[in-house]
Amino acid sequence: MELKLDPWGAVQIDDYSKLFDEFGISSFEEIMPEIRDPHRYMRRHIIFGHRNYRSVVDAMNQKRPFGVMSGFMPSGRVHFGHMMVMNEIIWHQQKGADAFVAIANMEAHAVRKVSWQRCRDLGINEYILSLIALGFQPSGHIYFQSENFKMRDLAFELSSAANFSEVSAIYGFSGETSIGHMASVMAQSADILHPQLEEYGGPKPVVIPVGSDQDAHIRLTRDLAYRMRKFLVEDREEYISIRGKAAGPELMKAAADSLRKAGYRNIKEYEEHIDVLDAGGREEVAEVIRRMEVGQGELGFLAPASIYHRFMVGLTGGKMSSSRPESHIALTEDPREAGKKIMRAITGGKQSLAEQKRDGGEPEKCSVYEFLVFHLSDDDRELAELYEECRSGRQMCGTCKKMVSERVVQFLTEHQQAREAARERLGEFGIKE
Repeated sequence: MELKLDPWGAVQIDDYSKLFDEFGISSFEEIMPEIRDPHRYMRRHIIFGHRNYRSVVDAMNQKRPFGVMSGFMPSGRVHFGHMMVMNEIIWHQQKGADAFVAIANMEAHAVRKVSWQRCRDLGINEYILSLIALGFQPSGHIYFQSENFKMRDLAFELSSAANFSEVSAIYGFSGETSIGHMASVMAQSADILHPQLEEYGGPKPVVIPVGSDQDAHIRLTRDLAYRMRKFLVEDREEYISIRGKAAGPELMKAAADSLRKAGYRNIKEYEEHIDVLDAGGREEVAEVIRRMEVGQGELGFLAPASIYHRFMVGLTGGKMSSSRPESHIALTEDPREAGKKIMRAITGGKQSLAEQKRDGGEPEKCSVYEFLVFHLSDDDRELAELYEECRSGRQMCGTCKKMVSERVVQFLTEHQQAREAARERLGEFGIKE
């Protein structure tokens, strides 16, 4: 069966390796050795894939500008699944990223029919307060889509580079799809690219942490970033060729002049392309051309990078979903009720105590164990020991549930206290209740 990634549907992926072949996502393992002090999601293989993340890692390691951006659709309560993305944003911010968070109220209004006021209430009281409580700093940018006119102007600009057939093929739109829903797609692409606007320092590597169901947005936006460029820089082995995709004579001349100013002397100019015969490498030439484009008032976007995390198992099995309260624990729900949910959750244990002792459990299928893996244990050795205890049949589900339940209660109690403190700090982030 063909694997389909639907940004607005419930997606359960049993074999993440299929994504490498079918969608061109690269394995995260190949880049892990280059990451200093990786996040536990990286160490524990929760982040399993990426697109062009090396550009971000290089910038991070070399102390060059880079960014991180993601967003949340305010259509329900914030839960532990959303916290994964928040933690990834905060980690990159701590590593030096210029951080951007969109509250996707245009998407929620167009796709889920949530009222504007409800979007605002959920955006602030669910998502923004938890984001700040988890450690997001005021140096970053939090905004509602409908209030960010730079982003909205860019969305209009990007829409001129996309067509109905293409967007319909990517998202499965039909004649019944509203224009507002389609417009929200352009807003998401603009969300992803607008951290590269001049007012934020211009083009730079930007990573988008997402679940794999959001890859359609990434693929479209990478294509749009390419289309907004005026030049294509290609390595021809013996020389570098700069092709004018949509560049008139003035831009072609500006490109040649910029190359000479950068120290390149052996240049051949043609009507629609320039060959650089003494170039050391494509990346250096590409950067000269990008800076020239920006200097000439063009956008010069870099294709955004992305990292992909696997989904948490819901408490009832399947994907953790905002639309199914029984499947998740909200960061805003009563800690004691959350603890009771853990005690009722589906585990990877056997039907009877005797079977569990004889055959052992399956922690890799256990929603309770996943709370430890994703959020509630910083100790890799503790997790390894619990895994072996479960597999061997020495650890019973009731004992594990009780431990995780207590940790969930403690975490939520502390997090909700931090949320109340965060409410007093909303002004630091430019948010008015």
